[in-house]
Amino acid sequence: MDQNDRLTKAKENWAKARRGGEEREVFYEGDDRLPPGQHLVETWPVLDLGQKPDIPLNEWSLTIGGAVSSPVTWNWTDFLAQPQFKDVSDFHCVTSWSRYDNEWEGVSFKHLLTVAQPLPFAKFVLFKSYDDYTTNLPLEACNDEGVLLTSKWNGRPLTKDHGGPVRMIVPKRYAWKGAKWIKEITFSERDEKGFWEVRGYSNSAFPWKNDRYG
Repeated sequence: MDQNDRLTKAKENWAKARRGGEEREVFYEGDDRLPPGQHLVETWPVLDLGQKPDIPLNEWSLTIGGAVSSPVTWNWTDFLAQPQFKDVSDFHCVTSWSRYDNEWEGVSFKHLLTVAQPLPFAKFVLFKSYDDYTTNLPLEACNDEGVLLTSKWNGRPLTKDHGGPVRMIVPKRYAWKGAKWIKEITFSERDEKGFWEVRGYSNSAFPWKNDRYG
């Protein structure tokens, strides 16, 4: 069994045992906010690929490139110099839990688009993390009010466990589309599947369509 197979198996095992540990469940009858197949939790369970990169703020950077007019690399000071955007959204994990009313703060993807200026033929975005995780989305899915690069959760700096210093949040997709420990954002004219997408997860990942697997 290679490293990728072990990581996939570990996540599958976590999902099977998801009703234990820190994942405390709460239920509300008639809750139409909850996507099909999901249950509500009060805490924020931790999932990753078996490693949590430790990235000092003075060493963190984000490279934005590919099919753009203005490629850019932000360091931590640059990131904080961008307009800071606040949003509240729900979080839906493919392993069947959801958490309501998360307060995020960071840089909106809409602002990132004004900075990088994708070329007319750019239709897709690939995200790469400091742990070499990747995931993909259509550009139109990223150009949405709730999509952001967040550095804070519920008023506190985002912890390493949950993808700090900066992670992606994409509220209208399952959470694996929101890459932790974000390192690179690449625009392209073609779609390139990411880590879980090539392992059988849905390429589109719509929670309200129960769209978990390809």
